[in-house]
Amino acid sequence: KISKIWFVPLIFIMLLIIGVIFLGVIPARKAYVSGQEFFQTAKNLASQLKSQNLEEAKIILPKTQEQLTKLQKDWENILALKYLPIINKYHQDGAHGLKAAEYGLDTIKISLETIEPYADLLGLKGKSTFVSGSAEDRIQTAVKTLDKMTPRLADIGDKIEKLKQEVDKIDPYRYPENFRGQAVRSRLIEGKNILNDTTGLFLNARPLLEVFPQLLGEPDSKRYLILFQNDKELRPTGGFITAYAIFKIEHGKFLVEKSADIYELDGQITKKTPAPEEILTYHKGVYDFNIRDSNLSPDFYLSMKQFMELYPNKWDFDGIISVDTHVLVEAIKILGEFDIAGRKFSAETDKRCDCPRVIYELEDYATRPVAYVRDTRKDILGSLMYEIIKRALGISPSQYWGRLFQMSISEANQKHILAYMMDEKAQKGIESLNMGGRIAGDLEILGYKDSQNWDYLHINDANMAGAKSNLYVTESVKINYSFESDGSINKDITIDYKNPAPASDCNLETGGLCLNGILRNWFRVYVPVGSQLLEDKGSQSPKDGNAISLKTYDSLGKSVYEGFLTVRPHGSSQVSLKYKLPFKKSGNQLKILIQKQPGTDENEYVISVNGKQKDKFLLTADKQITLSL
Repeated sequence: KISKIWFVPLIFIMLLIIGVIFLGVIPARKAYVSGQEFFQTAKNLASQLKSQNLEEAKIILPKTQEQLTKLQKDWENILALKYLPIINKYHQDGAHGLKAAEYGLDTIKISLETIEPYADLLGLKGKSTFVSGSAEDRIQTAVKTLDKMTPRLADIGDKIEKLKQEVDKIDPYRYPENFRGQAVRSRLIEGKNILNDTTGLFLNARPLLEVFPQLLGEPDSKRYLILFQNDKELRPTGGFITAYAIFKIEHGKFLVEKSADIYELDGQITKKTPAPEEILTYHKGVYDFNIRDSNLSPDFYLSMKQFMELYPNKWDFDGIISVDTHVLVEAIKILGEFDIAGRKFSAETDKRCDCPRVIYELEDYATRPVAYVRDTRKDILGSLMYEIIKRALGISPSQYWGRLFQMSISEANQKHILAYMMDEKAQKGIESLNMGGRIAGDLEILGYKDSQNWDYLHINDANMAGAKSNLYVTESVKINYSFESDGSINKDITIDYKNPAPASDCNLETGGLCLNGILRNWFRVYVPVGSQLLEDKGSQSPKDGNAISLKTYDSLGKSVYEGFLTVRPHGSSQVSLKYKLPFKKSGNQLKILIQKQPGTDENEYVISVNGKQKDKFLLTADKQITLSL
């Protein structure tokens, strides 16, 4: 009798165990094996894409898709996970993740099919369609077919949008913070954010990609004004505007119409405009508003608007593109040295300035006093830019173009290349890729927009008649957050400027090359609007050098703290300020956007909370930080 009593529950338990094994354990084990196979192949695919081997990626992709389909089927068969309450949410998350992967592979497939004909032109490993004729002929042929890419861009955009929708259905907050010592929730959140940024990048850049053929002169020619900004004489948008060139692009063919010194352009302005307050206050002996000084706003878009207002001739350009010395050096590293006007321009370090030889030669030719009239004072720069483009178009694409293309993307990301386009759609695409040199605000950059409880920082320096001393001056920034009992956030910033190099011979009579002189630095610190300045130290009067307080005002949707200081050769200067943020502490994290000034290179930042260091990095591009408080 007792045995009969226990027999029924025992049978039930055994059936339950068998059911769990067949409905859960066995299918889960099968899905695990499928998952391992899929992730291994997907890793191989990612490796081939990273190495830009399109041909091998095309071979691996179908196998990856096949394994994903098998994994999706095996995942669906884990019925114990699929139908049991509570845990079925995790099964759904897995299904959404796999569906997102499916759309991702579809995106890769379409992208490979779209890019492959242009592989040779981009320096990628693949079967290019445009392999006959000169490099210039191949470019023109490719540009004429770019319009065929537009429908494919729509297909890619559709897949990316669907991928994003699947990922958005996954809730990271239903997962634990940690599991077996490994971070879980934070990694899911970070992964979603990265994916959102990446997909958003393409969706936002699509307007630019769609008009790309037109920008390259197909079907109608385009004219662009190229500005050279000398970052060794730093100005708000990247450097002193030294020279300019006018390029015409016709069906992908580059034609140089003119290259000249910026002073030549200023000489064409017959009606002089009085200099604005900033020039009168911080510059030396300048009373007119010259076009070479027009880039006073840290926002490249606004500075170029000002440039256009001062431009002395009819404005018939389709856009403005600016480059600095960093771009020249990186291009010469790839293309090799150039001989122009009896001078050798190379990327090798020149002991005379402890800088790339191309920089020394340009400065020596353009800046050193001579006993005769030099009509083409800085036109040699235009000649160098022309020769760089000529050599780039005249060589084998597969040998250099991939590196040149990647270099251009990297330089644009680091704000050494900036663009302003007259076409509204193209400008929107430029800004979405953060290539427009814009100050974040109404325009979202890396997730930041004004009126959010984000911290913000942009430090902007301008060399006002201080020779080419930015060639030697280094800048480092220390930031410390502290908190009051009511949650108020105080922020201390210390900016150190150091010039370790000896002074140059800046005597006009001796004809020395004046590279390193006294830096006269006009600086502005942009912070969240409504911030309250509590303390400041280090700013000097530009008239007599006496200590003065920072000037405070609002501009570009930010509060601005403005000042001036000098840095002597073999010397240093420091400015410090303390201010209260316009919002209070909320939670244990603070999001921060730090925007890099164009033309700067690897300024060091150290961030601390209550005196304890939390982060240290070299600022090479705009940076979004999530700081643990």
